[in-house]
Amino acid sequence: MSRSAIYPGSFDPVTYGHIDLINRASHAFDEVVVAVAESTHKNTFFNIQERVEMVKEVAGGIDNVHVESFKGLVIDYARSKKIRVLIRGLRMISDFEYELQMALTNRRLDENIETIFLMPSEGYSFLSSKLIKEVVSLGADITSFVPDSVARRLREKMGEKK
Repeated sequence: MSRSAIYPGSFDPVTYGHIDLINRASHAFDEVVVAVAESTHKNTFFNIQERVEMVKEVAGGIDNVHVESFKGLVIDYARSKKIRVLIRGLRMISDFEYELQMALTNRRLDENIETIFLMPSEGYSFLSSKLIKEVVSLGADITSFVPDSVARRLREKMGEKK
């Protein structure tokens, strides 16, 4: 039996913390689907095509990782893929309450789908997409937070939005 998992998120943009979790998950599961949420409660900086492209660029070299977009509830998406494990990242204790609420809600919606929490390396535990967008908007070098291709896209997009 194949062990598969879904790592859902907005990935707006994808960071080294996300990439670290993708790598960790790829060692623990036979298949990892990185599921980029099309419609989120967040106002995304990048559109869905841009976010999927960025994740594909940075995760393309990992054989057992696939990148797709999805709409709606992640539980419905997991059911449609016949995958019973969701991966969520926990960076700091501040993430825990929100992630626990989401995991328990998902469990109530489908008790057959489990949520597994992974922690990034401590060097990435402070990274958030929101923080990176704020820092790049102020002109900082973000290449230690995101791959060069993502940093380039962020700088270009910031220039377009000014």
